[in-house]
Amino acid sequence: MVRAEQKVNDLLAEDSGMSDALSAVLAEAEQNGGTVEWADVNGELTSGQWGRIIEKGLLQSANGNGFAVQQPETIKGALNGQFNASTSNASNGSTSADDSDEDSSWTTYDKLAGLVALGMMAGYSIQPIKNTVGGIMHMLLGPVNAVLPFYGVVLLLAVALGFYSTVFRAKLMDTEMMGDHQEKMKDLQDRQKAARERGDDEAIERLQKEQMDMMGDQLGMFKQQFRPMVWIMLLTIPVFLWLYWMIGPGPLPAGDTTVIMPFAGKVAWTDSLLVFPAWLAWYMICSIGSTQVIQKGLNMDITPGS
Repeated sequence: MVRAEQKVNDLLAEDSGMSDALSAVLAEAEQNGGTVEWADVNGELTSGQWGRIIEKGLLQSANGNGFAVQQPETIKGALNGQFNASTSNASNGSTSADDSDEDSSWTTYDKLAGLVALGMMAGYSIQPIKNTVGGIMHMLLGPVNAVLPFYGVVLLLAVALGFYSTVFRAKLMDTEMMGDHQEKMKDLQDRQKAARERGDDEAIERLQKEQMDMMGDQLGMFKQQFRPMVWIMLLTIPVFLWLYWMIGPGPLPAGDTTVIMPFAGKVAWTDSLLVFPAWLAWYMICSIGSTQVIQKGLNMDITPGS
C-alpha cells in the first residue's frame, strides 16, 4: 500500500485546509475509541474533504460503526512534519517526474538497436536475409555445432540467451518504479469504486481527470518494459534465424536430424509438437527451465515490486 505519510502529503498539497480537517477527524476518533462518523465532524470540514480522506484510504468502514482511522499515529507524524514534507514535495515533484521520464526514455543507441532488430526480423519471411544472417552466425556457432549434437547446441543457446535476457532486464528495468505505478493505479481504482458506491459525482469526475493525467505515466511504463526487449531481440533474432537456417538449407549433419523429446519420443526437428516445430519446442523447454534457475541463482527479481 501507498504509505500513509504520502497520502497525507498528497491531501495537504491539493487542499491547504486538509490539515485542520484531518486534525478534526483524528480528535473526534480519539474520543470515540478510534472511529468517527460524518455527523460528528460535518461542522468542521466539508463533504468534499471527508470524501477525499475516505478515497485515500485513511478512513475505512468499521462494519456499520462509523469509519476507523487507519494508522492514526502515522497520520499525526505526517501532520506534524507537513511543512517539510510539503516543501520537499513541491521542490522535488517536477524534478522526480522529469527524472522518471528521462529514465524511461530511449537513448540513440536504444533506437538504433531497435531499427537493426526490426530489419533482421524481416529475415523470418525473406529468404536472402535469413541465409545471410544464418551464414554469418554459422561462423560463430559452427565450431560449437561441430563439437556438440544439435540438441546440445540449442540447450546451450537457451541457457546463454536466458542469462543475457535476465541481466539486461534487471539492468534496464526499474522494477521499483513500475511497482509504484501499479500501486498508484490500484489505489486510484479503489478510490473510484468507493466514490461510485457512495454516489459522489464530484469525486468521480475528479478521479477521472486524475486517471487521464496518469496515462502519460502508463506510456512511460510501456517504454520502460519494452526497452530491454530491443537489446534482447538484437541477439535472439540472429540466433533464431541461424536455427531456422540450420533446419532448412543449413549444414545440419544427416545423423543429427532427430531428437528424443519428453512425452513425445523420437521426433524430427521439422516435426510439429502442438503448434510449434520440434526445435522451437525444445528451445522453449530449455529456456524456461534455465531462466528460472538463473534468476534464482543470481537472486534477480525482475517483477515489478515496491
